[in-house]
Amino acid sequence: MELNSTAGPRPPATPAVSRGLRSVRDGWLRDLAPVLTLVVLTTIVAAREPAFVSERNLLNVADASAPLFLLALGETVIVLMGSIDLSLHTIASLSSVLAALWIDQLGPFAAPAGVLVGTACGFINGLLYTRLRIPSFITTLGTFGLWKGIALTISNAQPVPIPTKIGGSFGWLKGDSLGFPNTAWTGLAMLAVTFVILRHTALGRYIYAIGIGEQATWLSGVPVQRYKLSAFTFAGFCAGLAGVVLVAQLRSGGPSLADSLLLPAIAAVIVGGTAITGGIGGVARTLVGALIIIVARVGMDSAGVDVFAQQMVYGVIVIVAVTLTIDRSKIAMVK
Repeated sequence: MELNSTAGPRPPATPAVSRGLRSVRDGWLRDLAPVLTLVVLTTIVAAREPAFVSERNLLNVADASAPLFLLALGETVIVLMGSIDLSLHTIASLSSVLAALWIDQLGPFAAPAGVLVGTACGFINGLLYTRLRIPSFITTLGTFGLWKGIALTISNAQPVPIPTKIGGSFGWLKGDSLGFPNTAWTGLAMLAVTFVILRHTALGRYIYAIGIGEQATWLSGVPVQRYKLSAFTFAGFCAGLAGVVLVAQLRSGGPSLADSLLLPAIAAVIVGGTAITGGIGGVARTLVGALIIIVARVGMDSAGVDVFAQQMVYGVIVIVAVTLTIDRSKIAMVK
């Protein structure tokens, strides 16, 4: 007896199935690829420079990387909304200049004052962005020049040294606690604060909602502009704190002190898997991304790569990471 086979050619995938497969692929790229990249890169650098994994060197790296990580945390909050801030490094530099200038008059309050300056700059960024209703990269490109010009004018385009013996907040930042640099503890504390904000507060929930669909979030009655303003203000706080940490580390402020941190900070966010179009990502991904950038920097230094050429490498890293993680269905909504 002949049996009729019911098996036929496999039907073509429906658009819904294709989108689902693409979503799985993109999720894998964002979740696993950065971790694998970090492991492979660390293995390569450690093989070339065995001293890299020594306790002393790792503590030095943690100390030196705190400003970069703080800027990356602030940028993460902005990118999660589908926006970007190109002025955070100039806010950090301006905060460093003013904190260094004020240390004689304000003493232990100079560091908090520097952070307050950064917070105010972030607030102004957010105010201009939400009131002018123009793309964030245009707004912050303009304030990039504004904060940079103020820092250059106040400092006469020169570094601003601080006393050799410093106390108060600056002195604390130069110290250690439990065998770990206080600058690194500051970064970890801000990591925890940012995580709580994003995961357990209304601000965090609406930041993700704005990144996923700003129009839908606005139509649901959410005061979108208010939450955008809060996000930019928080990013300014992180930048101000980064500037103060730089003063403590280098014993001086300067109008160009954080210039080299713009691309690495953005790269840390994107390489970690936070989508430039918003709505996907978080601080855990930024931590992984920052570690990748830090290890890459150590590797390039050991290989003798010029510091200017390193900026080229960071630019390529950003382009590749965006290509792999961007949500192309929202490409027209990048703002």
